[in-house]
Order: sequence, then C-alpha cells, then structure tokens
Amino acid sequence: MTAPSRTPLGLADNYGRVATDLRVSLTDRCNLRCTYCMPEEGLDWLAKPELLTDDEIVRLVSVAVGHLGVDEIRFTGGEPLLRRGVVDIVSRTTKLLPRPQVSITTNGIGLARQAQALREAGLDRVNVSLDTVRQDTFLELTRRDRLKDVLAGLAAAHEAGLTPVKVNAVLMRGVNDDQAPELLQFCLDHGYELRFIEQMPLDAQHGWSRDQMITADEILELLGERFGLAATDAATRGSAPAESFTVNGGPATVGIIASVTRPFCGDCDRVRLTADGQVRDCLFARTESDLRTALRAGAGDEELADRWRRAMRGKLPGHGINDPSFLQPVRPMSAIGG
Repeated sequence: MTAPSRTPLGLADNYGRVATDLRVSLTDRCNLRCTYCMPEEGLDWLAKPELLTDDEIVRLVSVAVGHLGVDEIRFTGGEPLLRRGVVDIVSRTTKLLPRPQVSITTNGIGLARQAQALREAGLDRVNVSLDTVRQDTFLELTRRDRLKDVLAGLAAAHEAGLTPVKVNAVLMRGVNDDQAPELLQFCLDHGYELRFIEQMPLDAQHGWSRDQMITADEILELLGERFGLAATDAATRGSAPAESFTVNGGPATVGIIASVTRPFCGDCDRVRLTADGQVRDCLFARTESDLRTALRAGAGDEELADRWRRAMRGKLPGHGINDPSFLQPVRPMSAIGG
C-alpha cells in the first residue's frame, strides 16, 4: 500500500506564502473612538459567550505554535489591555515551546499601569497607536481627552524594557497631516520607532475615501521638509510591512506602511484570529473560517491544525484595494484585530 501523503505542516497558501505571524484579537472593545475607526457611540460589541475564553485563546495559540510553525504572536484588539486576563495570556504564551516572539498593539491607555507586569510575563515589545502629540488634535481624532495617559504608557513601556517601543500613526488630511515632522521629532527625542500607516478602508462607517488618504509619497514629502531620509536596503525588509528610511544619516529610522499605494501582499506572512475564534487569512478578507465551534465540540489539536491549514489555502493573491470590484470587509478593524 502507498503511504498517505502528509499535509504540509505550515500554514501555506496556494501562492507559496507561509504564515508564521499570528495576530490574535483579545477583544473588539475599545476605550477610544477614533474617527477613522468607529462612530462616537461605539459599536455593537460581541457578547461574552461569543468570545474565546483565556484558556481557548491559549489553546489555539499553542496549536499555531506547536503544530503550524507560527513563531510570532501579536495580541491586538479593539484594545487588548481591556482584557482582564491579558497578563496571564501573555505569560502562558511565552512559555510555549518553541518560544514565540510575543508583542502587543495597544492605544497605550492603561499601559503605564501594566507595562512592568507584561514585561515580567515575558512580553517582548509593544506597538502603540499615536497620531498626534497635540492635546487638541488628539481629542478631535479620538473623541477622548487621554493623551497624557498614552504618553505615560509609552514612557512606562520604554522604562520596562519593552523595546523597541514602536509608534503607529495615521495621518488624516486637514487634521494632523501637518504634524508629521513634529511626531517624528517626538519619537526621535524619546527613542521610539515611528511608523506611518496609510489609512485603510477598515472603518465601521465605510466612509474611507482614496482622495482623503495621505499617501506614502506625501508622507515622505512632508518629512523631507525637515529631515534627510534615505531608504534602507530593501533586501533586509523581508516580509515586514514597513518600508524603512534612515533619518539624518541614522541610526534612527522611520517606517511607512503603504498598504494601499505600495501593496506587499506577495510577501505576506500573516494570519489573524478574531476574538470570537474565526480565522482570517487576510486583513481585508470577506470570509472567515470558524475554529471556535470545533474547539468547543472537543476537537483535538491536530484536527484544529488541519482546519486552520485548509482555511489558509484559499487566501487570495492580494487584497484587491486597487481593483474596481473591491468591497470593504464587513467587519471593521476593531472587530478584526490588527
């Protein structure tokens, strides 16, 4: 008899890409109301029974690490620090073998209080969303007067050794696009690593407009008025989403994630797990694959791993934002997890 062929161990798609970077949403809730993400009144949050429990999250992460070759875990939201069990989840994740790199993307509120505990739990680093260092603009963008809390969170993360502390910024036309050099100087002064992200069609209001988006070329022009920028060796970028530029000769750098105007789908190595246990093979996918039901029905690790492999095979070659037929995902960013 011929031995049965083995299913590939990794999360490979039909275009030769292999996902090794898992983004795990811990909650769809958030304590800010950023204008490019959600309406002021918030959204219809997931009911608690729909959410994965702490044990279920760790179980699925352990399947990804132990059976599917994932070596990097990023906890996201919503706002992941709103999850009461976040420190324990991080601690249990960093104890997995082989030990993955573990990070968190946060808006920074509550980070001052939790940074040291997260570091002691094994967290490697943080990405903090911050679009301005001006209090009035922060209030306009987020509808919350919490800039001091975010700045305190950044400082606490740096002090705790969660480095490099990365800052993610979105520029909005007519709101904060004139503040790009100011934000970069702030990060240079404090030893943070800044990355600008082109605004993407992931808002709950479906109000994204290409004409209103600040492009990578515009960002470079804005920064170039004050800083000398030079592109780093593209060969070192790998699957990283950000194009990197040295600032004034280095060693400091600034990154630009140009998901819309300079898509990098061909090198994508990411997969996402939503807070309610759905696999998304792309940030812009309009379909999901359910792991929660199988998990709660008693599926073993290998069955869950196989379901995950099958979910990844249908990944499209690109997100299609620049195609006339593109349709925005039904779920907004806060429910998908960045």
